[in-house]
Amino acid sequence: MWAIARLALGWIFLWAFLDKAFGLGHATTGAKAWINGGHPTEGFLKSGTKGPFASLYQNMAGAVLADWLFMLGLAGIGTALMLGIGMRIAAGAGALLMVLMWTAVLPPASNPFMDDHLIYAVLLVGLALVRAGDTLGLGRWWRNTRAVRERPFLI
Repeated sequence: MWAIARLALGWIFLWAFLDKAFGLGHATTGAKAWINGGHPTEGFLKSGTKGPFASLYQNMAGAVLADWLFMLGLAGIGTALMLGIGMRIAAGAGALLMVLMWTAVLPPASNPFMDDHLIYAVLLVGLALVRAGDTLGLGRWWRNTRAVRERPFLI
């Protein structure tokens, strides 16, 4: 079940990257795709933010650095989760991204503090703790590579 949860969550991140990068027509149209000059952070950060941090996020909307960091994060986290490698880094980065997204919509619409962003953050940490990359993934192989043995933070 942990492996299935890892793959499902990995696909959420990877799909978000692919749709925003190439405008596959779900959340992002082709005209607003990153490869066509669109800004992946602009829509949500400009109009989807609310609460005490809204102005902070709205000021970042469409910034080149914010776009690059967001897209590299989505691609890296999604790929690592799908492959089952670098689970600690993917879990940490993914949990941070989810908590930042949670702060962008405070308070959540249907609960005083809890929403899916926090649930995903907890799930990401759990995936790393139970070595979910070992089942249906390359986690065991990855841990035994020389690079990872020499740099255990890459696990």
